[in-house]
Amino acid sequence: MGPGYGVGERTATVALPTGPAAPGAARAEVSRLLITWGLTDPDWLGQVSVVVSELISNCVRHGGGCRGLTVEARGGDVTLTASDGSATLPRQRPHGGPDGGRGLWIIDEFADAWGARPTPGGKQVWVRLRAHPDQL
Repeated sequence: MGPGYGVGERTATVALPTGPAAPGAARAEVSRLLITWGLTDPDWLGQVSVVVSELISNCVRHGGGCRGLTVEARGGDVTLTASDGSATLPRQRPHGGPDGGRGLWIIDEFADAWGARPTPGGKQVWVRLRAHPDQL
């Protein structure tokens, strides 16, 4: 298939437990979902798992837990959007530190783009990834 065809347009909402079990559950569910959509490159899925872990860990640590996770595939892009209950928008720390602060640097390394937007009662943080070229 040529660029722009890939998996087509698909959207799913992932239910997650609250607290420290959320990142692991999110990794497993997002991987399962992407595989069912035909995105099966193991190296790429590994990178997605790292991004999901950091995204959901940030929700748990800084946002009071993840209120929702949406996964969208559109053409060659996959977008992950996580919602939490904190109105504080994320920002990259200069170098991280002993108590953390490296999550957004890790997300930035693997993502095409990421951002955050306020919502009533909290915020959404989104991450856009390009699908592995062999999967398009």
